[in-house]
Amino acid sequence: RDARDEDFEAVQRIYAHHVMHGTGTFEEDPPTISEMLSRFAHVRSQNLPFLVAVRSTQRDDSFAENTNSDHIMGYAYASLHHHRTAWRYTVEDSIYIDPHHTRQGVGRALLSVLISRCERLGIRQMVARIGDSENEGSISLHAALGFDNVGVMPATGWKFDRWLDVVIMQRQIGQGSNTPPCAAPPAHP
Repeated sequence: RDARDEDFEAVQRIYAHHVMHGTGTFEEDPPTISEMLSRFAHVRSQNLPFLVAVRSTQRDDSFAENTNSDHIMGYAYASLHHHRTAWRYTVEDSIYIDPHHTRQGVGRALLSVLISRCERLGIRQMVARIGDSENEGSISLHAALGFDNVGVMPATGWKFDRWLDVVIMQRQIGQGSNTPPCAAPPAHP
């Protein structure tokens, strides 16, 4: 489903884990919930999707005020690949999964929906910049969903006392580069 402001305690917790323990992001200090909400607002201002994967839990407690709650298992969003206007049909995906829910199909489900939603917006290309060439989970996920490895930027990040590569993967969306874009640009600034 689309992310909501109230999801961002969980979103921040998931991202903080990846910042502190992973090499998929080159951030070294976890952003606050407020900063994550600011990033969410920026994605929404571009009319691009920001999705969360949830497991709904039903509570059978007649005394509880809230009998339904959503457990956030992961999130994914698209952002403009670059701010210059000629890039307006190209987005970059970001995807982070709660460490308790990896290898359960959550990432595949999120990325599949993200691709579909971007296609409906008129986006033609999606790029993934994957931190760490040893990040087999993300590389395999993207490859399984039609992304091609288009390059590696060797040793461009320094984290956890080692140099890290960035793997660049890309896939066409919809007609991709086979036809000119429609007259109306995608629905983002």
